Order: sequence, then C-alpha cells, then structure tokens
Amino acid sequence: MQTILYRSLFLASTPFTVLAATSDEAINLAETVVTATRTETRQNELATAMTVYTRQDIEKLQVRTLPELLKGTPGVDMVQSGGYGKDTNVYLRGTNSDHVLVLIDGIKAGSVTTGTSAFQFIPIDQIERVEITRGPQSSLYGSEAIGGVIQIFTRKGGNSERPNIALDAGGGSYDTYNGSAAVNGKWGKAWYSLSAAQFGSQGINALSGVSVANGYNPDRDGYNNTSLNAKTGYRFDNGAELEAFFLRAEGETEIDNSTISNTEFVNQTLGATASANFSDMWRSTLRVGQSVDDADQFRHNGQFTSRFNTTRWNASWLNELALHKDHQLTLGTDYRFDEIDSTTRYAETSRYDVGAFAELHSRVFDKHFLNASLRWDENQAFGDSITGNFGWRFNWDYGLSAFASFGNAFKAPTFNQLYFPGFGNAGLRPEKSTSFEAGFAGRHDWANWELRAYHTNIEDLIVFSGTPSTARNIGKAQIDGIEAEVSTQIFGWNNKLSMNLMTPKDRQTNLRLPRRVTESLSYDVSRSFGDVDIGASVLAQGERFDNSTNTVRLGSFMTADLRTAYRIDKNWMLSAKLNNMFDKRYQTVNTYNSFGRNFYFSIHYNY
Repeated sequence: MQTILYRSLFLASTPFTVLAATSDEAINLAETVVTATRTETRQNELATAMTVYTRQDIEKLQVRTLPELLKGTPGVDMVQSGGYGKDTNVYLRGTNSDHVLVLIDGIKAGSVTTGTSAFQFIPIDQIERVEITRGPQSSLYGSEAIGGVIQIFTRKGGNSERPNIALDAGGGSYDTYNGSAAVNGKWGKAWYSLSAAQFGSQGINALSGVSVANGYNPDRDGYNNTSLNAKTGYRFDNGAELEAFFLRAEGETEIDNSTISNTEFVNQTLGATASANFSDMWRSTLRVGQSVDDADQFRHNGQFTSRFNTTRWNASWLNELALHKDHQLTLGTDYRFDEIDSTTRYAETSRYDVGAFAELHSRVFDKHFLNASLRWDENQAFGDSITGNFGWRFNWDYGLSAFASFGNAFKAPTFNQLYFPGFGNAGLRPEKSTSFEAGFAGRHDWANWELRAYHTNIEDLIVFSGTPSTARNIGKAQIDGIEAEVSTQIFGWNNKLSMNLMTPKDRQTNLRLPRRVTESLSYDVSRSFGDVDIGASVLAQGERFDNSTNTVRLGSFMTADLRTAYRIDKNWMLSAKLNNMFDKRYQTVNTYNSFGRNFYFSIHYNY
C-alpha cells in the first residue's frame, strides 16, 4: 500500500514543480466559518483544522450521498456496512465513531442510544454547506466533540426577488434513481427556501461470507429516502432577524441480519433562531430546536421486532461582545434534554445536560491571532466537567502561516453503555482526551498548502469486557498523525491532493485500534473546456483490522472515479459519473461488500 501511495503522490505532484498558474476555483478558501468559534470568523485567523464543502462543491463532485462527499476528506476515515442506506461510521482523526459531534443548522443531531449519527440517511439534496472541524471542541460544544465537529447547513433562501427554481432527475446502476425540486428567493425583507427529494436503489448484496443461519440472504438490499427541507426568515430594520427551519428524511433500508430484515427510519430536525443587536457592541442570539432519530425494525416475514425512537431538545443563548476592534468575546449557554421511547426497557429514559462557555478571539501585534475557550458542563448521568482550548496563529508575509493549539474534551456515556439490559453499566465515567497539534500553511498565487501534526491521548475509554460482557472504563488510546494538503492549477487543470498518515493504537496492548487505516491519499483533478466540465478522483487507503486483537485483516485498495458535465444553455445541464472504474472489490467492514463499477446520469434545470 505504501508503494501505491508514494507512486500516486509522485504522479500528482510532479507537474507541480514544472508550472503552476493562479486559479480562484482551485485555491480558494472559505473566507468565514462558523463551527470553529460558534460565530462568523475568518478561517485564516484560526489555528483550527477545517474542511468546508459548499453547494457548488457538491454539484461539481456529483455525489449522491453525504458519505460519498465526506470520503477522502483530510482526517476522515469512513466505513460502511454495504451500499446505500447501510450503517456508516465516521472516525475523525482516529477517534471512535461516537466521538464526533454532528450539528444540523446548529441543532445537535444523532441517536441518544448509540451516540452516533446516521450519516447515510442525511439527504445530500437538502445540504447547502458542510463544515468539518477537526480536533477537540468540547470547550465550545460539550460532550462528544473529542475527534471534532461536523456541522451541516441546509438549503437557504436566495437573494433575488424572482424565485430561483432547480430541478434534478437521474438514474444509474443498481436501479438507482433520484429526483429533486427546490425553490428559493426573497420577498421584501423575508427569505425562503423549500425543497423536496426522493432517492432510491435496489442496492447490492450487502453481506457475504457468512451462513444463512447467521443472517446471510443472497439478495440485493434496497434503500429509499424521501426528504423535505423548508427554511424561512425575516430581517427587521434594526438588524434583528428571525429564522425557522425544518428537515425531515424518512424511508426504509433492507439489511442482512439473523433477526432483522429491514428498518423503517425517520430523521428530523426543526428549530428557530432569533438574533438582535442590543448595542453597537453586543449581539445576542437565541436558538431552540429538536432532533429526532426513530427506527422501527422488522423480521423477514414483516413482523415488527423492536423500536428505538430518540429525541433531543436543544436550546442555546449566544452573546457576541465587541470589546475592541481586535478583541471579540462570546458568552453562551446550552441546554439539552435527551429522551428515549423504546421497546427495550432502559433503567433510565431521559437525562439533561446544561453548559456555559466563554470564547475570546483576539488579534495582537498585528499578525498574531489567539483563540481561548473555557466551558463547564453538568450532565445528569455523571456530574460536572470542565474543558478548555487554546489556539495561536501567526500570519507571516509572503502568504505563510504557523499555528498551534491545545485542548481537552470529553464524551458522556451513551444510554446503551449506561442502561442497556445485560451489558450496560450505570457507574461509567465520561471518556476524556487531551490533544495537541501544530503546523504550517501557505497561500500563494501558485498554490495553497497546509501541513499539520497532531497527538491525542484518550483515557477511560469505554470497552466491553468480562463474562458476561459489561461496559467498563478500562481503555486507553494514543493517536499520532500527520495531515497534508495542496491545491494548485497546472496547465489549466485544477488539482487537489490530500494525504493522511496516522498511528491509532491501544496503549495497553500496543495494537491498532479497529477499523482505522494508517495511510490514506485522495486526489481530485478537474478542468472546464467551454461548456464541458471533466474531472477525476482517486482514493487510496491502506489495510485495516476489523477487530481489537488485529487478527481480521482487510486489504488495502485504490478506487478511481470519472465525471463530466455539459451545459446545454444557461438553464439546462447534463452530467454523468463513473464510480470505481476499475471495479475494485474491497471491504471496510468484514464480510460487508462495497460498490463495484457503477455509473449515474442526471439532467438539471435551473431558472
């Protein structure tokens, strides 16, 4: 696998030393981000590692699902148990899949029982922007943000009095189909957005290599998802704003399991935000919302077996204070109430968490930027926790920057870990981490590049051990890694190359943490020829182990995708994509298949 990575890196970087030219598309960085500080802040003033995908990126890459968008992102390792709509886990910088906080329009999403989010069910057609923040963020968000935060912003209102209309329809391999419609615009001082989508596929045979008695069914495991997104807002003359938003996705996914044949799901997020300036120095924002993760499971004969319905109620109050033109202070408080409605009898079915935090963003000596945050949380299940984070960035002349940061984080035990009958342990403590990272970056006419190194220690990891197996705080992990990115234009071609090297290990056994790769490389190249766009993506990953004893090995792989689009006129466009063009057979979860060679074709209309 190292040979594949080094050869790919050489082929991608060799022309870079010959000739490079300026390209806004290739080297543009997002001017402002929200997730890293919870307020709008220029990205080049932060030490935080971030990746941002816009709606333009989603359409350019022609991705059909959120997991497809996230794969190949620096610091993101994704494993999937089959095709569309199947279990998807994200390992951010080698931390556990439940060490990632997921927000949708500022509302905390995900399952209360498992502590993870169903990335496979979040509809890509309803997404306007995705911000991925890597590194500990508990000092701003509380529990779960050990590996980082992924925030999803849904489609927003337009800037034109004339409604903007977008239609999309397409289909491809595995009897896959998709259709969506969206309209957005503004009316006086109000704005609005409404969109709906339907995605479905007969899928692939997800599971192989096990007996029929253990759940193997030699059939295709289908998936369908119907989604609706609505957002509206109003801006008053005094600068105050009101906004309401709603996102719902529901459908069914088929699985291979000895007791379960299919799951009917509902994922829903709704909320409202009010913000106002109380003075020239003080802006206040109040947000309330709810997220729902419902799953009903059925046997092969259609008989109902179980229900896991979870709800999270969210409320937050942020206050932005301009202490000086170079010093901004944010004070805030959060409240969350989690509850479960399940056929499984939990000892506790609800709990609250309340937190308060302060964050200071300062510019000193003209070119130095400091960020410091401190937070206190009280969780009903285990008590108090205090976390902090400090970041420094120095922007030199000639487009060069240096940065470093340090922080700690925690993750509250999930309801399954605490109370699930048979293996839950109500005496669990929260998992805790400390992290340090440092790096350099350059933003030039000829290229953008960034190099980061990080070190993370995690204590009190929750593992299942003993006879009978019970959740216990006995695990320890150490994760060291390097992330490198470069983007440039070469002979008119836009190039973007990312590389990750990581050693995620169990400090007690010195073995690799399961399902993580130590080497990953992604490369994307694209160019426009008049009305025709073409592009290609390559993803190469090393081997991984599927168990904690490192005895089940999954091989390395490299996949390549091709895409093209043709703009017929200002309103119509055709696009086509060929995924896994070399038909590479690989697995990221033992016995679960991934897609072979497949294609997708679509037609788009914009007015």
